[in-house]
Amino acid sequence: MPDRKQAPAIVDAVNFKLNLKPYQHFVLDNGVEVYAVDAGAEEVMLTEWVFFAGNTLEEQNLVAATTNFLLRNGTTKRTAFQINEHFEYYGAYLNRSCYNETATITLHCLTKHINELLPVVKELITESTMPSEELAIYQQNMKQRLKVSLKKSDFVAGRLIDAYLYGEKHPYGKYSSAEEFDALQRDQLLNFYNQYYLQGKLIMFVAGKLPADIDKLMNRFFGDLPNKPVEVKHPALHPAMEKKVRITNDAAGVQGSIRIARPFPNRHHPDFLKVQVLNALFGGFFGSRLMSNIREDKGYTYGIHSYLQNHIQHSAWMISTEAGKDVCEAAITEVYKEMKELREEPVDEEELLLVRNYMMGSILGDLDGPFQIIARWKNIILNDLTEQYFYDSINTIKTISAEELRSLAQKYLQPEDFYELVVV
Repeated sequence: MPDRKQAPAIVDAVNFKLNLKPYQHFVLDNGVEVYAVDAGAEEVMLTEWVFFAGNTLEEQNLVAATTNFLLRNGTTKRTAFQINEHFEYYGAYLNRSCYNETATITLHCLTKHINELLPVVKELITESTMPSEELAIYQQNMKQRLKVSLKKSDFVAGRLIDAYLYGEKHPYGKYSSAEEFDALQRDQLLNFYNQYYLQGKLIMFVAGKLPADIDKLMNRFFGDLPNKPVEVKHPALHPAMEKKVRITNDAAGVQGSIRIARPFPNRHHPDFLKVQVLNALFGGFFGSRLMSNIREDKGYTYGIHSYLQNHIQHSAWMISTEAGKDVCEAAITEVYKEMKELREEPVDEEELLLVRNYMMGSILGDLDGPFQIIARWKNIILNDLTEQYFYDSINTIKTISAEELRSLAQKYLQPEDFYELVVV
């Protein structure tokens, strides 16, 4: 029996040995690959259909996102209301999302109801009609939402900084306008749907308390889809020439949105994992240098953070915050001051241990449950990485030295390499 009078030993998260639960892999009759994690105590499951149908493949802006949204807004058998009612009746949640290279349909449900729900998902994939009236409602709603959002400095800053980094015509940098919503035509959506959903490329991810015959179940409903190869385009980058921009979006505004960002390689670059540690130290968590200085010491903002964008082909290192417009320039000065300090002074072991523990603890939290585990696998698979990437990241967190971090700061935290934007 444990001695209740003796407190258990405290173990730093950096000393944990973390393992990524393996997935089961099977292939449907049509070649669709399915990655499954059977785990968890509750009788719930997640199924995600990932199509290569992102905005990289569209010929006109907003076609990919609109097609994805309207998938559940009408089929040859059901109206949008009937589709929603069906999923709600079984206590299920069906969502869809469009990204740059891919677009998804995601189903959360009780495991016992999966047989009643999969046929309707199959219907969305093979019999969507993109009704004209649903498109009109979508256009009206999105234009109204855009009109409201364009009054917000943080929304405008988020749009513009990506356009500066990648170019307005690049999938990572383009943004929407009311005129582009008006230009959408049902025929365009149907053509995109037929090419990239009905005849497109599909990968599936399932997780949770899975039925024993999950492979046969998925094959029965989705093993007859065409699953044709799709060539994803990789457009050239066209970054903006001007690197320092100040915009007045609301003359009466009292707050400015600050974005400071630079281009950065994707996950296949040898520095990527090491820079993740440097980023955590710099601005990646509540105890970071940027938070300690600009929030805690100077009081310029409620929060400031930095991160590497989660893109497949290219990435960017982004610093993001909102501050009173009278202190925006001072906040930017402090950001560059923290960069300079990281370039010149090696981090001490106590602070580095704090960062290591934070990052290891975050990974541990990300592995808490089957849905989180399959999400990590999905990120690895869609980025064309292997399981070793997970273990390399842990090893990097545990072993990177203060001198390596300083060297990386000297290489990547140079103010002249960053775009600087303030929107008031």
